[in-house]
Amino acid sequence: MVQYNFKKITVVPNGKDFIDIILSRTQRQTPTVVHKGYAISRLRQFYMRKVKYTQQNFHEKLSTIIDEFPRLADIHPFYGDLLHVLYNKDHYKLALGQINTARNLISKIAKDYVKLLKYGDSLYRCKSLKVAALGRMCTVIKRIVPSLAYLEQIRQHMARLPSIDPNTRTILICGYPNVGKSSFMNMITRADVDVQPYAFTTKSLFVGHADYKYLRYQVIDTPGILDRPFEDRNIIEMCSITALAHLRAAVLFFLDISGSCGYSIAQQAALFHSIKSLFMNKPLIIVCNKTDLQPLDRLSEEDMKLVMEMKAEAMKTVMGQGGEPSNEEGVLLTMSTLTEDGVIAVKNAACERLLNQRVELKMKSKKINDCLNRFHVAIPKPRDRKERPPCIPKAVLEAKAKQAAEQEKRKTEKDLEDENGGAGVYSANLRKNYILANDEWKEDILPEILDGHNVYDFIDPDILLRLEELEREEGLRQAEEEDTEFQMDGNELSPEEQEALAAIRKKKSLLIQQHRIKKSTAESRPTVPRKFDKDREFTTQRMGRQLSHMGLDPSLAINRVRSRSRGRKRERSLDRGDNDGSEAMDMDVDRPNKMLRVRSRSLSMSRSRSRSRPPSELVPGEGFKDSAQKVKAHKLAKKSVKKRNKDARRGEADRVIPTLKPKHLFSGKRSIGKTQRR
Repeated sequence: MVQYNFKKITVVPNGKDFIDIILSRTQRQTPTVVHKGYAISRLRQFYMRKVKYTQQNFHEKLSTIIDEFPRLADIHPFYGDLLHVLYNKDHYKLALGQINTARNLISKIAKDYVKLLKYGDSLYRCKSLKVAALGRMCTVIKRIVPSLAYLEQIRQHMARLPSIDPNTRTILICGYPNVGKSSFMNMITRADVDVQPYAFTTKSLFVGHADYKYLRYQVIDTPGILDRPFEDRNIIEMCSITALAHLRAAVLFFLDISGSCGYSIAQQAALFHSIKSLFMNKPLIIVCNKTDLQPLDRLSEEDMKLVMEMKAEAMKTVMGQGGEPSNEEGVLLTMSTLTEDGVIAVKNAACERLLNQRVELKMKSKKINDCLNRFHVAIPKPRDRKERPPCIPKAVLEAKAKQAAEQEKRKTEKDLEDENGGAGVYSANLRKNYILANDEWKEDILPEILDGHNVYDFIDPDILLRLEELEREEGLRQAEEEDTEFQMDGNELSPEEQEALAAIRKKKSLLIQQHRIKKSTAESRPTVPRKFDKDREFTTQRMGRQLSHMGLDPSLAINRVRSRSRGRKRERSLDRGDNDGSEAMDMDVDRPNKMLRVRSRSLSMSRSRSRSRPPSELVPGEGFKDSAQKVKAHKLAKKSVKKRNKDARRGEADRVIPTLKPKHLFSGKRSIGKTQRR
């Protein structure tokens, strides 16, 4: 069976793109370097290759266009006439003829210039001949630019045509515009044809598929046809005429007996008689649509007479197929696409008429004689008059009856939910399907087990009463405590207990005062200068006495306090040869201001940076055993934060080089020197 798929036709480029495609391919696929020092035979071969390759590419492209477009003489007459109606076959053949002529001209140009290139005597002459050859080829392509554009438009339109198989089982729907053809097709197939309450909504052929007796039927919805001369019909109407003329199909002629389509029954009958020649040798069914608005039996006598005349014409098709004249069933049918009344009956009748016709045609063909001797229909004959009904075991019948009863009586959870208040009210019982020895056990309360024990065994049944008694007793005790405020009296204690109590209270008050002082002199507040310490409470002598009382040496702590004092200046000693810088540091509190100014002026030229403590010096309280351990700890600390400090401020605007030598820039590069390592 021939399949027509116009969607596979290759895109036809316009003239400029056509030339660019061919010349760029020639530039890419042929050599591009030539020197005048080459032998003349090599120069000739170089340019001959370019001319031949360009001609081959033009020939392949143009041949593809000519071969992929269908030839009107080789395809089915339905598609041939349809293409003629849509595109005018004269223009179509002319465009393909121009493409064929251009292909032959390009081949002739290439042949002539290759012959001239064989006698080229220099590089310049060979190159000039090559340029002239390619230029003439491009000129030929420029002359057929309108034909290429026309064929591209035809290709786009043909790709949108429905895929109709002219040889398969087909049902054709025809009639006046707006009589219900598209609505009927949407009901019996899965097609989605636009339906509107005005004429000529369908402007082209639409295809759908329906099934009947396990066979696939092709349903074609045609545009509306008007009753006018053949020459006055437009392209939309001619599509319908073409389908009626060439497709072997069952024809459904739709008749709007209500007149709501805008055309009377007389006008529709006139159309039927004008195109009845197209219905020859085809199953014809007259469908009276829109019976919900106007039943068939309520028509006027004139309209009923016209309908009966059309029915008589349809009966001729039945007799032409070898049917009996008395068989009027399936010729005149009524239906309504609004109420869907009679739609399936019309479909079944059309499919049955078409199937019978196809079987009769095959039986009349010559091929049936070659196949009949292969068939043998066996009809068994009864050997006696005894009836032998089918034997079905009793167990199977009981099982089927039980299953049918269960299916009828069983209620789903959704049904129970609707009966008992709906969602949010009904709670499904998950225990009713438990499989237990006794169905009464399904509603038993399940024991709660904790650590291998039943929690119910440890529940006191009188726990609520006892809880009320405890709450009542607690309330009485709280009331008694509120009445009698408890206060410790010193007379009740012994002398030793009174002394201990006094010491505790004193210690408590001291702790409170110290805490308040700490809060008032926080580290964030400025340090009080020593001159405001009127009572001399915080002195190094007092700290020394307290440390000595605790059994510790106070000298190191006193020196540290003096070194961190804020009331003195650190100076470099006049004697630069001293070994200990701490001798040069002194308190200048008691010196007169004049002496300080003189000394500072005399030492202004010899001042330098104050001497800092070396990093390795061990300071008490830092927690290091010796200076070596301190140095090692500092090194480890710097090493641990090195990577974090490096990435800390890295961002989009930072000038950072993440990798100094990227792999893709430095891998596989040879430096100046030997080339033995590649």
